[in-house]
Amino acid sequence: MITVLVPEESGLDVVAGIDGVRVARYDPDKPLPDHLRHAEVLVPDNPPTGMVKERVAELPNLRLVQLLTADAESWIGQTPDGVLLSTCRGAHGGSTAEWVMTALLTIYREFPWFSAAASQHRWCPKRTDTLQGKQVLVLGAGDVGRQLRRRLEAFDARVPMVGLTPRDGVYGVEELPALLRWQDVVALAVPLTSRTEGMVDAGFLAAMPDGAVLVNAARGPVVHTDALVAELRNGRLRVALDVTDPEPLPTDHPLWTVPGLLLTPHVGGSCHGAQERSYAVAARQIAQFVSGELPDNLVHGEY
Repeated sequence: MITVLVPEESGLDVVAGIDGVRVARYDPDKPLPDHLRHAEVLVPDNPPTGMVKERVAELPNLRLVQLLTADAESWIGQTPDGVLLSTCRGAHGGSTAEWVMTALLTIYREFPWFSAAASQHRWCPKRTDTLQGKQVLVLGAGDVGRQLRRRLEAFDARVPMVGLTPRDGVYGVEELPALLRWQDVVALAVPLTSRTEGMVDAGFLAAMPDGAVLVNAARGPVVHTDALVAELRNGRLRVALDVTDPEPLPTDHPLWTVPGLLLTPHVGGSCHGAQERSYAVAARQIAQFVSGELPDNLVHGEY
């Protein structure tokens, strides 16, 4: 039997259904009791709190860290040699794609403008833009990117995709300079790595056409914040951010007041059922590991 440690009561029943597994709950804020130190699999809480990373050093038999998030950047290099790291890719892609759709529809159909008019008891009909027929480049061809393309195409948008590596139906990042000038929207859905940090810099933004929309559903450091603020101040682009750099934003940060920005506090995947979806994916990864297979979501070096 392989012992799996989970941080929440809700994960016990899901993981307990895996053949060959003994599951126990631990408290991320307290040292592990001796009877749990033989565990082979650790599921950190989400977001990581307390002393969860210190737990790794307390588990001499640890063989797998199974995350409840799709992002592994904070865990790269934090596990001993020989300990596998697996993400929860596939749990939150639909919710994040839904946030992008909401942001684009809000911008194009100008709901904030109508809401402001309604709050003043003013009946103000107005013609707005539409998502139909727009060219929406999705930068990132993983789960979020694929989920987003499916939703965008249902709204009759045209959706070229760009990945960190080119493949059938997916452009490579080296083709971005030629692609950007034709896009009505650029939606970011890449992981944060050394290749993507600062990718959206002043040159990237300058290559986007006037009036285009940038949507960041990835990670804040993918975008160069000072360059973004400069573009927003000159009014050339519109932007929707669910993530920022820094995060959370200081109260005096210019992103609070620049025009043309729709801002939410990193809530793309925060919706009902998120935890259940996370544990369902995590359980599949753990089941693969227990059966002697490598988890599908295994992180290989810098993912």
